[in-house]
Amino acid sequence: MGLFDRKFCDICGAKIGLLGNRKLDDGNCCKDCAAKLSPWFTGRKKSTVEQIKDQLAYREANKQAVENFNTTKSLGSDYKLLIDEDAKKFCVSRTGRLANENTDILDYGMVTGCIFDIEDSKDEITTKDAQGNTVSYRPPRYEYEYDFYVTIHVNHPYFDEMHFRINNESVRIESAYDPKPQNNSDYVRFNEMGIEIKNTVEAMRQGARDEVAAASAPRIAVKCPHCGATTYPEGGRCEYCGGAVS
Repeated sequence: MGLFDRKFCDICGAKIGLLGNRKLDDGNCCKDCAAKLSPWFTGRKKSTVEQIKDQLAYREANKQAVENFNTTKSLGSDYKLLIDEDAKKFCVSRTGRLANENTDILDYGMVTGCIFDIEDSKDEITTKDAQGNTVSYRPPRYEYEYDFYVTIHVNHPYFDEMHFRINNESVRIESAYDPKPQNNSDYVRFNEMGIEIKNTVEAMRQGARDEVAAASAPRIAVKCPHCGATTYPEGGRCEYCGGAVS
């Protein structure tokens, strides 16, 4: 075959247009099929055709999970952590249009950890002298820039982390000395937002772990004070008469 011969997608069979090929470990994928993969997935080039087909089958099934998802809590400003507290599920979305994004819906129990981080940078602000040369201020002035990121580590078949920025615009502070970001209202707001997201995700994880532990704990037989039966109480109540059992 010639260098510029058209290829066919090993996923859907369509002819791949010029510059439209997305290489796989053992084949080719068109850009349309690649666009259907999870946005958190980063291993396409090392994936086989069968692995990509499996993920696309998962992504198709995820559409039903999206349809069933009911947001009861939203945290963040750019990317948002959306939570369905009743179903104990969550997702991360930038637009909030979950059906359009086919946003990955995850269970609380998939969370393995969460990190909140503030990235900062500093650039000098300069001016022009009488000859038009670029010169520093005296004392030098700087623009400090801050961005706020959350990374949710997960146990998922197709990705292991969801890394996203929660502020829609960088927080910028101009200063010749200590910028004192803790005195900037936007910095404070996004810092508190990041901490709240981290605490919320960790609480979701701990809640899921507690439920697993409770389900696997040995059941203890007690005598019901109401009907006298030996019972293994469910939810603190006798399985026979429904009376409260401590």
